Amino acid sequence: PSFCKFWAGRCINVHPSLLPKHAGGMDLEVHQAVLDAKEGETGCTIHEVTDQVDGGPIVLQKKVAVSKDDTAESLKAKVQPLEGAAFVEAIQSYIKGKVISYADAGVSIDAGNDLVEMIKPFCKATRRAGCDADLGGFGGLFDLAAAGYDAKETVLIGATDGVGTKLRIAQTTKNHSTVGIDLVAMCVNDLIVAGGEPLFFLDYFATGHLEVEEAAEVVKGIAEGCRQAGCGLIGGETAEMPSMYAPGDYDLAGFSVGAVPKDRILPQGIGAGDVLLGLTSSGIHSNGFSLVRKLIEKEGLSYGSPCPWDSSIETIGDSLLTPTKIYVKACLPLIKKGIVKGMAHITGGGLLENLPRTLPKGIGAEIVDHPSLPSVFAWMKNVSGLDDNEMLRTFNCGIGMILVVDKANAAEAKKMLLEGGEEQVYEMGTLVNGSGVKMMNSLS
Repeated sequence: PSFCKFWAGRCINVHPSLLPKHAGGMDLEVHQAVLDAKEGETGCTIHEVTDQVDGGPIVLQKKVAVSKDDTAESLKAKVQPLEGAAFVEAIQSYIKGKVISYADAGVSIDAGNDLVEMIKPFCKATRRAGCDADLGGFGGLFDLAAAGYDAKETVLIGATDGVGTKLRIAQTTKNHSTVGIDLVAMCVNDLIVAGGEPLFFLDYFATGHLEVEEAAEVVKGIAEGCRQAGCGLIGGETAEMPSMYAPGDYDLAGFSVGAVPKDRILPQGIGAGDVLLGLTSSGIHSNGFSLVRKLIEKEGLSYGSPCPWDSSIETIGDSLLTPTKIYVKACLPLIKKGIVKGMAHITGGGLLENLPRTLPKGIGAEIVDHPSLPSVFAWMKNVSGLDDNEMLRTFNCGIGMILVVDKANAAEAKKMLLEGGEEQVYEMGTLVNGSGVKMMNSLS
């Protein structure tokens, strides 16, 4: 670090690839990585030396085409002659004070503009009352009155979340089509727990090098999630930050705003005797993936391996990337009718940690009919050795949302949920005087 600090901006190095791709490797290893990635071009990069290997600011790059007959050795023979010339050109640019552009530093304004143009139709498809979902301004606009809300009697609700290490599976399998739905789901499912109708959504996409097609696939998924939730995708931010992320990596964050009339904010009126209705999850959703990934590794499997818990799904990756279920359209009619007293979104911490968050002091829950574990959770339980309690603190275990309703309204609530698209509604138990959650049946 002291060497790099002393020579900062004055020491350069050559790397035999187009950084940030294939950073950290050397010689034939790098050229073979280019071939394995089936890239159409390669070359060399002159970059400033920092304490991050191959992570310093890019000075310039020289490119050469990759042919289908190339080997690691033939690529080396193509690239190596470029290195000397690149060094000379780089040194001359320092001597002459050559202007170095933003693109030279690894940030492409043109790629950013291309992405915006590509995603405009996706965003436009999320138009709803209150917004037109046009991109290009400095901020997204939303008209509460046009959406049917009286500002004086309305409370806004905000929620933000990410997708976590589920992104690593998308990046490894190069399937980016569903994580955008996950991003929206994690936010809007939290909004409805407070009784809110999701109005609009904004996203943040950060990467070291912007791959336009890849980013567009992610945003297309975000737009689909917004469509399912009935909210407008009115803006976002794409941040290209060379050296901040490893090649192929990106991160996502989502931000959603909803509205609720002041007299309909949840939870309210919850008490002993109320009934707990459980709505099924679509799978693991977007929590617990650090453990999931560790278990896959422990079993010697990969995301391309045949799915061991569901033979109808081709690979483990396909199963794990099943998007998080969005509960808005099924639950919102019940909320607006006033027959829901409270809700719990079963995310990190599972049922045991999330259900108590919606209950008042002195009220606990008795679960007498938790459904058996779906196959993916049964497999995770078996290979992890976790007991029921730890499973319920780690995963959703097949129940992604719980509604609290008055016993007298339970039948109507179930009927409305089924009419709203839910395939199954479980009457899981009741609220009692006390605290915490007591499981009265096993998960097997």
